[in-house]
Amino acid sequence: MNEKTFRVLEYKKIVEKLAEKAESELGKKMVKEIKPSISLEEVEYLQRETKEALELIMKNGNPPLFGIFDISHELKMAEIGGTLNPNNLLKVSDSLRVSRSLKKYMKELKEEETIKFPILQGLISSLRALKFIEDEINNAIINENEISDNASPTLRNIRRQIINKNESIRNRLNSIISSPKYKKFLQDSIVTMREGRYVVPIKQENKAYFPGLVHDQSSSGATLFVEPMAVVELNNELRELEIKEREEIERILKELSALVAEEAKNIRNNQNILQRLDFIFAKGKLALEMDGTKPLLNKSGYIDIKQARHPLLEPKEVVPIDIYLGKGFNTLVITGPNTGGKTVTLKTVGLLTLMAQSGIHIPADFNSQIGVFDQIFADIGDEQSIEQSLSTFSSHMTNIVDILDKVEQNSLILFDELGAGTDPTEGAALAMSILDHLLKLNIRTIATTHYSQLKIYALTTDRVRNASVEFDVETLSPTYRLLIGVPGKSNAFEISKRLGLQGYIIDYAKTLVSKENVEFEDVLQAIDKDRKIIEENRFEAERLKSDVEKLKEELTKEKEKTKAEREKIITRAKEEARSILRAAKEESDHIVTELRHISTEIEKDRNKKIQEAQEKLKSSLDQVESSLSKDVLNVKSKKIPKNLKIGEMVEVLSLNQIGNVLELPDENGNVQVQVGIMKVNVHISTLRRAEEVESEKTYTSTKKIIKSKSSNIKNEIDVRGSTLDEALLDLDKYIDDAYIAGLKEAYIIHGKGTGVLREGIKSYVKGHKNVKSFRSGKYGEGGEGVTVIELK
Repeated sequence: MNEKTFRVLEYKKIVEKLAEKAESELGKKMVKEIKPSISLEEVEYLQRETKEALELIMKNGNPPLFGIFDISHELKMAEIGGTLNPNNLLKVSDSLRVSRSLKKYMKELKEEETIKFPILQGLISSLRALKFIEDEINNAIINENEISDNASPTLRNIRRQIINKNESIRNRLNSIISSPKYKKFLQDSIVTMREGRYVVPIKQENKAYFPGLVHDQSSSGATLFVEPMAVVELNNELRELEIKEREEIERILKELSALVAEEAKNIRNNQNILQRLDFIFAKGKLALEMDGTKPLLNKSGYIDIKQARHPLLEPKEVVPIDIYLGKGFNTLVITGPNTGGKTVTLKTVGLLTLMAQSGIHIPADFNSQIGVFDQIFADIGDEQSIEQSLSTFSSHMTNIVDILDKVEQNSLILFDELGAGTDPTEGAALAMSILDHLLKLNIRTIATTHYSQLKIYALTTDRVRNASVEFDVETLSPTYRLLIGVPGKSNAFEISKRLGLQGYIIDYAKTLVSKENVEFEDVLQAIDKDRKIIEENRFEAERLKSDVEKLKEELTKEKEKTKAEREKIITRAKEEARSILRAAKEESDHIVTELRHISTEIEKDRNKKIQEAQEKLKSSLDQVESSLSKDVLNVKSKKIPKNLKIGEMVEVLSLNQIGNVLELPDENGNVQVQVGIMKVNVHISTLRRAEEVESEKTYTSTKKIIKSKSSNIKNEIDVRGSTLDEALLDLDKYIDDAYIAGLKEAYIIHGKGTGVLREGIKSYVKGHKNVKSFRSGKYGEGGEGVTVIELK
């Protein structure tokens, strides 16, 4: 890539913003080495890295990256047998802690979520968590200047002896300085230290009277610092203990350094991965700050950026732009007034393209498309050089010549004020020639200009398109909106008129402009007027569309509400019907009971009438008996009844009816049976005792009911949300079913609420015939929100 392009597009400022997001110097170093890639596959991979980092930060918060250090020197020293100091070892420990914390950070995700982050998951899983080395270092070292007593039992013992020895020396010295014998020889009654040994200050003239070793004297010479002979031996022992302490510390540090050396390869690999992770998460943090998105990439030179924002401008002030190039046209000519945003548009396109090819998300809407270019050139700004005697035009032309010499296929070129700085006619001609040359080479080009000739060139040339930055004549201020397909109008006359310039001066100025230019400006004015009307109509259409969508949404909600209400009404009606049926059943049971009572009263009358009817039908029965088919009458019983008695209940298999035995079997085995009002003669082989039938039917029926209940009934019922009446209806049936199914214990879930449902249910089950006892739920069973019943 062209270094001048990086400078004029301020690419380094983006790199600096990215470096601020890195936690470590290693990460910052990698950021500063970032360069745009021209490989579509590599750019796609770099963008996926950023996307994963952004999504992981948003889901799981910032990763624990503090504590990454460059420990290459420390690892090399350990590998060659050197001893690392406490500060070096703490750096190693911090590096291991970060590795372990990152693995824990990733494990906080659910297993199915980790597949969304294959790149980061792969890097983090490659880290080695060497916790035993981390713990050994942290257990032994408190800070870079202090080794812990826990580093070894020997060190703890030595330090305990040092404390005791210090205490002994101080006690001895305190007794000396407080002794009347020596007090008069002292300059001050204090104990101090010189050269690591305890001493007391003695007056110069009393040296001969105070036995001891002189270690120092005051600047005036009036005071000598003397080590009393009584503590010389104790001081010697103290120094020996201090030497042992240093030797033990050296041994501990050497041992820890050896541990680091054993895992140097893994720790170095961790450092490389941590550097990469710091770099990737820095990209994710920058994307989050800029509200950046992953662009769709292509190698065909197609650009379609939606709602693009220049990343170095204040987000609240920048006006987003939509810009596209590469499909239908390869050259875009942007016109409009000064300070209207033409240069910002150029820089936005160029800088966002560089960012995208560097793997950095761009501040634009989702699904914006960016081409991956082999070269990006930019001629932006006034770079005239006094030293080189170059004018503005010469400076631009020198840069343009350099660009045209180096341009190659799949390049993006940005020209600011192409052809400016010289005679307008010649400058416009040069500009058109340059654009035409690049158009033939199929180069993607964006150029800004003030020349009307270039507007006409863009209108009349295939694969070239006009664009303009909008200007509000009423407020005399730019809107910074980019309008593609619409050439810009100079607005010089309109602006002058609104600023108060006399009308006759403006009218005369118009006569000095060629007729073609005036007509062209009038056409542009008409186009701009029509555009504004179309936009107003579009806004109105969008507003109406929004209103329709809103009404549609409200209608859908109302429809759903009606449906829910309908279902609620139906449910309520079903419950009411169920109550009515239950009441009707109870009423019918009562009526049946009364009818049975009445039937007992009229039994005699009924029997009399039955007897009369029997007599009338006797002759008919004889005819019926003779007309029965042989196959029906010959139905045989599997078990022929024996020892029949008169009056015993039997089933006549040929008739499928129950009757009473009137006469015992004759010698042919025929039996007379009373079936209803009929008397029939049947063979004993077609009879079966009624008790066997009834018991079999009863057993089968009961067995089926119990089996059905046992397979379907649960040990709990949930009546939350029901009224008390609804709940008691459901509960009554449930208790009967549970009792039949043989459940011993059941849970009634009614919730806590106001307590009405709970108290009503407890009162109901208290007197239920099938409930043995009841209690509130225990801890873990639902507490006061559940009533547990024990069934009989």
